Amino acid sequence: MNPTVDPEVLERGGVRLEENGLVATITLNRPATKNSQTPSTWMALRAIGASLDPAVRVVVVQGEGDTFSSGLDRRMLSAEGVEGESSIMNLLDIPDAELAESIAGWQEGFTWLRRSDIVSVAAVRGSAVGAGFQLALACDLRVLADDARFSMREPILGLVPDLTGTKPLVELVGYSRALEICATTRWVSAEEAHAIGLATAVVPAEELSDAVADLVAALTAPLYGAVTETKALLQSAHKLDLEEQRRLEREAQVRRFRELAALMGE
Repeated sequence: MNPTVDPEVLERGGVRLEENGLVATITLNRPATKNSQTPSTWMALRAIGASLDPAVRVVVVQGEGDTFSSGLDRRMLSAEGVEGESSIMNLLDIPDAELAESIAGWQEGFTWLRRSDIVSVAAVRGSAVGAGFQLALACDLRVLADDARFSMREPILGLVPDLTGTKPLVELVGYSRALEICATTRWVSAEEAHAIGLATAVVPAEELSDAVADLVAALTAPLYGAVTETKALLQSAHKLDLEEQRRLEREAQVRRFRELAALMGE
């Protein structure tokens, strides 16, 4: 039986989860703080990934209200911190190895969205800042409302983007543009995001929900094995030479033929 996420973990992280057959929807649910994030948010995301129903094919990530996510809750940078959380100042008191291990756990809240057995979609309206930008980058596809905008704010706080956002950003826009976006911490509009390859699509804000629903319907229409095998092939393509990639294609196609033959024989 598939494990379920502890509701207290979700509530503490400010995250809502809805699983409906083939689709799971994750909503950052702190509208009062523009869906700011804390380590508890990242651990809630990690728990969702660990317990996701195997039947789920598509995961949609969104923010409650008019903002995707304002990023790290700035109270984390104060001595008081956030109730139930350790402030950044307190984190500095633990050994380097222990701090790195904590960050590794937080990163797992993002990395599972790239798994080849699902397709993840970020539905972005309003601002996606810092950790919010990285959460959108963790998804396979990004559908933006025309009021959406991105900013990688970590450097202005003296930090680096550490929630796995640097690799997909470079892969999507190239090293030079990625460096410029991060180093200047400037805003990237929805229009620019589409032009440089950050956005899969940009639609009027009032049409975002319908556009995401249409995309989800299209993603769940083909035979699931074909989609996941194709995703895995595309993920490996940039790091393998042609001969190795050709081998993986052959092996994947043999598996597809065998599965189709089994289905036809039923």
